Amino acid sequence: MDFLEAIKQELQAEVIPAKAKFFPKFFQALPGGYGEGDQFLGVTVPSQRKVAKKYWGKISLQDTEKLLREHIHEYRLTALFILVYKYEQLKTEAEKKELVEVYLRNLAYVNNWDLVDASADKILGRYLFEYNKEKNILYDFARSADLWLNRVAIIATFYFIRQHHFVDTLDIAKILLKHQHDLIHKAVGWMLREVGKRDFQVEYDFLVEHYQDMPRTMLRYAIEKFEPELRKKFLQGLL
Repeated sequence: MDFLEAIKQELQAEVIPAKAKFFPKFFQALPGGYGEGDQFLGVTVPSQRKVAKKYWGKISLQDTEKLLREHIHEYRLTALFILVYKYEQLKTEAEKKELVEVYLRNLAYVNNWDLVDASADKILGRYLFEYNKEKNILYDFARSADLWLNRVAIIATFYFIRQHHFVDTLDIAKILLKHQHDLIHKAVGWMLREVGKRDFQVEYDFLVEHYQDMPRTMLRYAIEKFEPELRKKFLQGLL
């Protein structure tokens, strides 16, 4: 059976015309947007996950890579869901390394925030942490001129955060502190907030040192869960 074609057909059967009209605006795929030129069928994330869960154990890694290289956004996101499901079930480091290599050589297709957020921590971040690999690749991505590599760098550390390892998140946040794009402001603020959920003092100390240099959006995301009075002090520059 051609599982690659079967996946495409099942996704096409899940199309919602209203979503097909909405998604290009939502993901800024219109001219001048950060996702310019991307194409959408109009399939919701739950439907994509349903298809991915059905086929992840059937479709080969090679055909999953082909799906990831498709021009349709939902094909790429479904491929990433499949890669995540596959990674979770692999047993050996060699198998996981092969999957991570597929992910890395196709990062050009992981080119919107939802694609990054669905995969960076669950594949690359997990692999680097599980096998105690050098994290230099994340720092290289953080220093890149590519918006999506920048987001991969910080979101990949979400796996580290869940293991109560915060150093790389904070160091990469410093690199991205004065980034020009709102999507990075939100991502860094979000990861700092996740650090604070697990260790408030670590996030607090980092913010006290750096909050005055942060874009406003990054700061707002980072302090979203703080007590109102403390949040107010940060926003008013009183710390």
